[in-house]
Amino acid sequence: AHKTKKPLQIVGATSAYAGRMAQNIGFKSIYVSGGGVALSNLGVPDLGVTGLDDVLVDVRRLTRVTNVPALVDIDTGFGASIFNIERTVRDMEQAGAGAVHMEDQVLAKRCGHRPNKQVVPTEEMVARLQAATRARKDMVIMARTDALAVEGLDSAVARCQAYVKEGGADCIFAEAVTTLEEYTKFSKAMPDVPLLANLTEFGS
Repeated sequence: AHKTKKPLQIVGATSAYAGRMAQNIGFKSIYVSGGGVALSNLGVPDLGVTGLDDVLVDVRRLTRVTNVPALVDIDTGFGASIFNIERTVRDMEQAGAGAVHMEDQVLAKRCGHRPNKQVVPTEEMVARLQAATRARKDMVIMARTDALAVEGLDSAVARCQAYVKEGGADCIFAEAVTTLEEYTKFSKAMPDVPLLANLTEFGS
């Protein structure tokens, strides 16, 4: 998608059946969101309630019945240390995930489209990403930033540049972007880095 400059649509799949339907109608990739796991399969709010094993269950169910790559939301890495992050990445890759995205929120995280989010220092997120890239074999590592709503556009862009250059992230997910002009600023600052646009019907 990045080479052809055409968007790759990654449709959310909250069950193995939804994943099969998405593949059958032509989607080339599917998405396992933290909110989808929490709300659809556990019946709890997307407030950091889910754990690694909860998400792994859904990933394994999806990858058993589909052959398109799955992008998986791993929140802040499911643990307080770099060892937790390394384990999460290894387990996700073994479960068949093609890519994961990890965010720069504090451990007591919130849905990216909800108020009162908090983000960790840039250096801490860089360390998280370095742990993730060490642990992977072939999986794509995407860095998500929630800093736009907390610190503003310039700070969010600067963070993402560090996440790529110092953390080793392959792609960027700028959460709660609301205008094309904001996306353009991220793109111009990192012209060779694929960007994910999260399109929802609410939130900022």
